[in-house]
Amino acid sequence: GIEVLFMLRTVENFIREQDLIPAGSTVLCAVSGGADSIAMLHVLYRLRDRLGFTLAAAHFNHRLRPTADRDEAFVRDWCREQGIPLTCGAGDVADLAAREGLGIEDAARKLRYAFLEAAARDMGASRIAAAHHREDNAETALLHLLRGTGLQGLGGIAPVRGQIVRPFLETSRAEIDAYAARNGVPYVEDESNQDTRFLRNRLRLEVLPLLEEVSPGCTGRIAAAA
Repeated sequence: GIEVLFMLRTVENFIREQDLIPAGSTVLCAVSGGADSIAMLHVLYRLRDRLGFTLAAAHFNHRLRPTADRDEAFVRDWCREQGIPLTCGAGDVADLAAREGLGIEDAARKLRYAFLEAAARDMGASRIAAAHHREDNAETALLHLLRGTGLQGLGGIAPVRGQIVRPFLETSRAEIDAYAARNGVPYVEDESNQDTRFLRNRLRLEVLPLLEEVSPGCTGRIAAAA
């Protein structure tokens, strides 16, 4: 469909404009198994020849949910079918959180990024692609605003931070869902994304929909301002 081509073109243009992926480089795609990361892997797979890069994938098992091993198995199978080299890792998030007095989300992020950086080194990848999209950016800017922040926090998520790049940052969740549906891209659902004990999830599930009712299109405007 035309919207799928449009999305591919938008992502390609964003990668070129921001110089996210230099030609000749290897990109390590961080894949949880959710819709966003699998769609990003699918899009990068389709763009790899046009942009002249090599694609690899990495999955980190946080071992926090009963379905975590199912997610890892799903990613393994999917990457094998596509012929994409994959590295998997795992860590004890709960133990790190207890030891260092961190929240579960912060501990998970710390272990995940340490694993991704090590996997990138092992696979000779100069870039790590993460699937944050436009709504994630709006949520992050709001989160920082609520907690107190300066200009950097209001800037939300950067397209490039060190070796981490975010090709989907100007793509909306609706576009990603439509892309996954149109291309029959399978994915697994992380049930902890529905847990409103996490502030970010409450923003996504309760606050932003309410703001959208009051001011339709505001999520995109918050992301654009960031």
